[in-house]
Amino acid sequence: MDELQARHRKEQRDLQARITQKKKNATKKNRKGVNDECDKLQQELHEKQKLEIAQLDGAPVSSAADNLENLDLKDDENESTENIPTAPPTSTPPATNNDDAPASRGKKPNRQKARLARREAERVAQAEVAAEEAAKQTDHRGNEKEVMDAEFKRIGLKEIEINPDGHCLYSAVACQLDDLGLDLKPDPNRIVLQPTTLSRIDTVASAKHDGYRAVRAVTADFIKEHQDDFVPFMEEPLDEYTKKIRLTAEWGGQLELQAIARAYGVDINVLQGDGRIEKIESADDNADTKRQIWLAYYRHTYGLGEHYNALVQKAT
Repeated sequence: MDELQARHRKEQRDLQARITQKKKNATKKNRKGVNDECDKLQQELHEKQKLEIAQLDGAPVSSAADNLENLDLKDDENESTENIPTAPPTSTPPATNNDDAPASRGKKPNRQKARLARREAERVAQAEVAAEEAAKQTDHRGNEKEVMDAEFKRIGLKEIEINPDGHCLYSAVACQLDDLGLDLKPDPNRIVLQPTTLSRIDTVASAKHDGYRAVRAVTADFIKEHQDDFVPFMEEPLDEYTKKIRLTAEWGGQLELQAIARAYGVDINVLQGDGRIEKIESADDNADTKRQIWLAYYRHTYGLGEHYNALVQKAT
């Protein structure tokens, strides 16, 4: 019986090692199937050992099951412990000198430790899956910045950082107009400004500091004065739309770029994160007087979302 129990302990250790390895290699997709397979292997070994014990001593099946529960998974003194996947065993109580005392029965397997080991294997497998998925994701921010830097170098542009506060488009335009020596008040032949807009322009302290206030007001006036060109592309009433442009930090987009280009008589080149250059023309046919400004448009690099920076030609 001792020899059979020793063999059964080894079989259980070997199976536990196989199960641990299987669960470590499991993924989200096949984890349930792996768990079911491991449960089946444990049940089959249990039934096999129960039958072998019953055949050896002729005991009923229930007694054989009791003997299996009492098997100690720890190695005997001459057995190797290298493949045991559970935590290190507790120290063995010292032997008694009482020769008449019955042989102590082995401790039952520590099921709590087995559960902890199983959970740890599952945690490791989940972490590996998460790391694999993260590695497959595209680095949009890094790719965008790399493309932009390459285009700046190719075209000969220097980037001027604009505060990402919702006013970035208008601030970048104000910065560019100032660099070109243009007034924030556009040519009156292009647009007749409202008194409130004129007042707003007059109170701008610095084009680079709060010039966005003037550009916002001019943009709103131009859209309102040429509403037939813009209203078909709006999803809200004209008055509400222009009020947001003038008085809030609502982001600017394609319609606002069109209005700015026409109001100030400048062509606007918008460098995209994929290297494309979008051109918004001022509708001024006189090539000799055409002026242009450059903007960098980001979709991923800045935490708040879409963003515009100003671009100026590098000094030669």
